[in-house]
Amino acid sequence: MRPINAELMVGEALHDGVVQRRMLQAKQDVWIATANLKAMLVMWKGAFVPVVEALAELARGGVEVRLLHADKPSRPFLTAWKQVAQRAGGRLTLRVCPRVHFKVVVVDGAWVYLGSANMTGAGLGAKNEHRRNFEMGLGTDDGDVIDHATAMFASIWDGAECAQCKLYDLCPSPLGPRAETPRRARRKKPATGVTLGQSRRLPRLMDR
Repeated sequence: MRPINAELMVGEALHDGVVQRRMLQAKQDVWIATANLKAMLVMWKGAFVPVVEALAELARGGVEVRLLHADKPSRPFLTAWKQVAQRAGGRLTLRVCPRVHFKVVVVDGAWVYLGSANMTGAGLGAKNEHRRNFEMGLGTDDGDVIDHATAMFASIWDGAECAQCKLYDLCPSPLGPRAETPRRARRKKPATGVTLGQSRRLPRLMDR
């Protein structure tokens, strides 16, 4: 264990600290991992807009945006996504992994959020304080924490975790190949006629 510098954010502070001050200010890339994905509203340039529109504008400006999620996105999110994704120059990407449950936002490889809030209105979105979930999380620029978060994200995103995953057959869109199942070697009968694992003395005792 070692001390790190981190900012604790609770409730409404999550939208300000994670979304407005970090995510929507990205210059190079934003990596987001979330279990649930909905068409949440965010404060963007003085107005409340769907998060997809804000992320698409970042992408059109050259920022690579990756969204890794578990559950099927909400219908409003998918509708908005289809309208803007093609205009993002390939820099706005969705990938699904049913086992994703960690919530992470990595901005420019220099800052990371770790916490309970999903990419939903009641989580990271702009929502009335009395309609929000009870959420909290930490934001930090600690290099070791960022390295661990990005390594886990990249391993899932690139499909490296798919090979041994026991949910492979249930996954709607595996990101990587399944590991080949090794063939079980057939046990050969020894020349003596004795099968391994059976007593050699039993036949002789029965003959007496």
